[in-house]
Amino acid sequence: MTNKVFSSSAATAAAVSPTAASVAVLWAKTSQALQRELGDGSFNSYLAHAALRETAAGELVLVTPTGVARDWVRRNAWRRIGELWALSDPQSRPLDLKSRSEFDAAAPAPVQGGETVIEIALPVSTDAPAVAPLPSARSKQAGLQERFTFDTFVPGPANEFAHAVARRVASWSDGHFNPVVFHGPYGFGKTHLLNALAWEAMRTAPEKRVVYLTAERFLSSFVRAVMDRTTTAFKEELRAADLLLIDDVHFVGGKQSTQEELFHTLTALMEDGRRVVFSADRPPSALTEIDARLRSHLSAGLVCGIEPADRNLRLGILERKLDSLSRQQGVATKAKPEVLTFLADRFTDSVRELEGALNTLVARLGDGVARLSLDEAQAILRPHLRGGEKRITIDDIQKATSEHFGLKQADLISERRTRSVARPRQAAMWLAKQLTTRSLPDIGRRFGGRDHTTVLHAVRRIEALRAEDPALARDLETITRKLRG
Repeated sequence: MTNKVFSSSAATAAAVSPTAASVAVLWAKTSQALQRELGDGSFNSYLAHAALRETAAGELVLVTPTGVARDWVRRNAWRRIGELWALSDPQSRPLDLKSRSEFDAAAPAPVQGGETVIEIALPVSTDAPAVAPLPSARSKQAGLQERFTFDTFVPGPANEFAHAVARRVASWSDGHFNPVVFHGPYGFGKTHLLNALAWEAMRTAPEKRVVYLTAERFLSSFVRAVMDRTTTAFKEELRAADLLLIDDVHFVGGKQSTQEELFHTLTALMEDGRRVVFSADRPPSALTEIDARLRSHLSAGLVCGIEPADRNLRLGILERKLDSLSRQQGVATKAKPEVLTFLADRFTDSVRELEGALNTLVARLGDGVARLSLDEAQAILRPHLRGGEKRITIDDIQKATSEHFGLKQADLISERRTRSVARPRQAAMWLAKQLTTRSLPDIGRRFGGRDHTTVLHAVRRIEALRAEDPALARDLETITRKLRG
């Protein structure tokens, strides 16, 4: 019997039956709407690795990789999935929801030989790690994304130490720390760095065995091994690795048996002198949901934090992305400096959001993006801007700035002209100009009745200083991020 897995890939859908192609298109429409409504974080965590499968009896089942993901979908998104699917599918076919283990247990064994099993991955955002079988000796590249290499990684002050460490590990040099843990919030480049490290390590030493897994894939593979009574093979497969990379290790939090297996895998590899690299959304000491023994071992190696990208790094990422898009499309793709500056200043929380905004402009206009004005870019991206973002007031800016620099809010509107007060005051005026729609005279009035020329001087002064003073640039970034929530 044949089970089918549907995706939105037009090329792949065209290669299968008309019915499969139709379902693929319909599910793509539903999943894309879900991603917009749920946000990238929830979608990538619980739905990006799901697949729409058709049973031999013609029933459609949404299959999640784990029971945890199934339970989350049932609680938080199942009703909405049903509504969106009903709107997309003219036949109004019902959907069922099962975890992968439930689905496989209920499905008859696939027939070998005569029939073709169609395996088409569910469409996922470019943020989501690829789903792949547990790597084997014949498939060390499974799960890696080709676009994530050191050539496409843009180093800067926020990530240069982590980048240098990754390069060193990838070169198989002696004297390495073990394990290495890269940490930082969602969208800071951890997955890119681990993929780049893996590709470079395999290129440098093709005879070495490199295994890359997401923590979710580690979890689902381990659960499958327990159910199939193949845990010995599972352990041997991982412990034969010369380099093991586990992405988003925080996902094993609360899974006691999985943590136990990961702990023993880690210690076995380290005792044999093998290399282990993890990524997490927090430093190991803050992973309180993870067992103390495992947390201690993660903390014992080299812990590398990846900070938010500063403005210059974000601009560099945009320029590198434009070069990549130019090569892919075979046309010269450029953009006006004011458009790139708008993107770099507006999408500050995640490199993925930043690249997504640029992708939207290029997808809409192609090489015409070079002629795009700032107003037109803002109009196109307005739906992608946070509709629920709070309105920032000058009072908010004064409070956040005074708190950041250890002053009283009254100091910013006082007549004091010492450098310790004057520079934060100028910074607050610059922030007011950037983050509010208030006029220069209005801003001046809110800062102790100052003239608009004083505000203009402050704005120009801070604009010049932040290009040459990294500490001030970081202060402005930090205050801006706090104000935007």
